This record gives sequence, C-alpha cells and structure tokens, in this order.
Amino acid sequence: MNNSNLPDVNLNLNVRGLPQSATLVINEKSDELRRQGRMVCKLGLGQSPFPVPNSVVEELKINAHQKNYLPVKGLRKLQDVVAEYHCRKDGICYSPDDVLVGPGSKELMFLLQYVYYGDLVIQTPSWVSYSPQAQIIGRQVRWLCTSKNNNWLLTSEELEAHCKIDYLKPRIVILNYPSNPVGVTYTEDQLKKIAEVARRHKLIILSDEIYGELHHKGKHISIAKYYNEGTIISSGLSKWCGAGGWRLGTFTFPESLRWLLDAIAVMASETFTSTSAPIQYAAVRAFQGGDDIENYLWRSRWILDKLGNKIAEQLQEAGIDTPKPEGAFYLFLDFCNFKKKLKKKNIVDSTTLCSRLFEETGVAILPGKVFGMKLEELTARLAYVDFDGVAAMEAALKINSKNKIDDAFLQNYCPNVLTAISLIRNWVNN
Repeated sequence: MNNSNLPDVNLNLNVRGLPQSATLVINEKSDELRRQGRMVCKLGLGQSPFPVPNSVVEELKINAHQKNYLPVKGLRKLQDVVAEYHCRKDGICYSPDDVLVGPGSKELMFLLQYVYYGDLVIQTPSWVSYSPQAQIIGRQVRWLCTSKNNNWLLTSEELEAHCKIDYLKPRIVILNYPSNPVGVTYTEDQLKKIAEVARRHKLIILSDEIYGELHHKGKHISIAKYYNEGTIISSGLSKWCGAGGWRLGTFTFPESLRWLLDAIAVMASETFTSTSAPIQYAAVRAFQGGDDIENYLWRSRWILDKLGNKIAEQLQEAGIDTPKPEGAFYLFLDFCNFKKKLKKKNIVDSTTLCSRLFEETGVAILPGKVFGMKLEELTARLAYVDFDGVAAMEAALKINSKNKIDDAFLQNYCPNVLTAISLIRNWVNN
C-alpha cells in the first residue's frame, strides 16, 4: 500500500516544529563524528562518566529473571527504601505511600504537568526539557530571568514579583539544584526565603534534586525541609548512580499532595504501566546505601570538585565568565568579554558560537539558547564528563584523601576535558 499521499494535518500543533532534545542530538552527532575518525571532545550530553556501583550491578544480575508487571506506583520494597532514604538524607520522614516510581524522572515530570493544570514557572537558564514538555501539553511557560551576579539562580524577590501578578494562580515552579546547566546550588537561607514565597502563594514546588548526591561537599539541602506541604522531590538513578540508561526516577510527595500522586498514577497506568522490574529490584540496593555506596559517592564528588574548579579557573583566566561549580558536572560559560572579537568572525549568537567552536576545534558544548537564554547572549553549557570514569573511580577508591585528586590525577584520568578547555581558550584568544 502506498502511503505517500496520506495527509499529515493531524500532527499535534504543539509538537509540530519542535526539535529533538538538544542534549541527545549533540551526543549522537558527536558519536557519529568519532566513528568517522574525527577528534571530538564530548562536553554536550550531561551523562555521568562513572560506572554503576558494583553492588547495584550485582543486584540487577540476581533479579534479571523478574518478569512480572509490578504495581503502577512501584515495587513496595523500593517505595520503602526511598522513603527511608529521604528520612536518612534529608531529615524528612515519608510514608512508602508517598513515593511514586517511574521510567525516569523525565517521564514523571511530563505526567505531573499533564495532570496538574497550571502555569510552568522556570528560570533562565533551565534544563532543556522543562519548557518543551509544557509546550507539548499546551501549558503556559513563564520564564523568570536570572543574573550572573546571582550565579544564575532564582531569587525569592523575582519569584515574589511574578506571583503578585495573579496572587493565587495555579503554578508549578521547578527548582533544580545543584543546577543543570550552571553547577551551582542554593544556600539554606535562599531556600528558606523561596519557601516563604511558595507558602504565601500556595505554589507547587517540583524540587528536581537529581544531582543532590553530587553536591561536591556532600551537603545538599532539600527545600522540602522548609516547605514540605507543597514540595515534590524528584530523584532517580541517572546521575549520582551513573545509571542514566536504566531509566528509573522517583517522585516523593507530601501527604497533603496524595491526591496529585494518585492522579499521576492513573495516567501512568494508561501510559507506561509500570517501571522495569529488574531495574526496580536493583534500585532497592542503590537507595539502601551503605559503606560501598558512600565511598563511591565521596570519590565521585572529589573528582568532580577538583576537575570542575580546575577548568573553571582556567576559563576565568582566559576571560570567559563562569561561576565556580558547587555540584553536578556543569559549567555555564558567558563569552560576553569576547563580543567584539567574535562579531568580526560573524559570531553574534550562542547557536553560531557553539556551531563554529565545534567545527573548528571538535569541542561540543550546548548554546545558552536551548536553556532559555536569549539567542544574542553569548552563553553556553559545558558538561565536564568526557573522561574514563571507570579508570578514574578505580584509582580514586585506592586513595584515602581528596587532596590526592591533584593536577597529576586529572592529567592521567581526565585528559580529554583538559584538552577541550585548552582548545576553547586558544580559540577565543586566537
């Protein structure tokens, strides 16, 4: 049957013209060029370079035979340990019934926006998929501008000014920290002030804490401590456990939002049905923690802290503005000091900037435009993850002090990232 004349008018207008996720596109393009023999520094996709902890991998092997559909809300044992995890880590004790498990936190975020009718409030810059998800569903996206003077973080004053426009309008505010794309985080005082605004305006806060365990000092604080009744904590295995491809995310709700959890579960029952059974059984081991998991996490933090601060200093010395990272594995670069010089090369926007950098040096980073920044702002996100995380972790586990993660260690185990920074510095100053 020839389908060439079938009409395409039924394509959802909210999807028409929407590109694929920028992070996935840059990763696939980088891999293709590497297969062609090109030298590429992959600093585009934010994927953990570290291996999944051995004990978690072993648990997956043991449970590979698990083949039955699990409950929509998640394996009960996993709900138990996730609730215990937040009690242990955040000092907030939940019931297992407050936990919802899904095939990645990204899917759960989509269902939350679908079920809850309200504007999506996000800051510039923000992770690339928040806004497109709202667009697909047909929700209004309200961008709140931030400033590099505040390390690109949302302030309580900016949130208050926005909410005053319509005092009790339904809103979901996404707070992501440590931040993707900036790598910085909030202080306790900043979180308390945002919580005050949220309580006053009855906001729902989606606290995206997927990088919480990668706070470089191990001192992540959840805003749920200060605004528990309206905060949903989003977590999962993809970043701190190195298991992005396993696709397991969790939402933990306060009891006051149980009605919202139940509504999302209804949607889940008609969409993904349940999350992969073997992955859920393995996730029980991950969230249980223990000495091996803690050792793994501390070594991950040591490496990321040393590497992130080293390259941030090098970029700052070259005249590229970037905040010092405090968590995750990102830097947010501002090339404003090179505006005149770049204009002479016909580079006047962030998309052209990253495209030309990639073409001329092989360094792949993402333009600020895809994170909600204005096109003409010469900003970009760099993910310092292009190194052999298995080798680096094995070496780090053999040492007992973070001071041993020195420049020699970085040269030995993170050479691609250091090379990329050298190429960027030379490119802008050449």
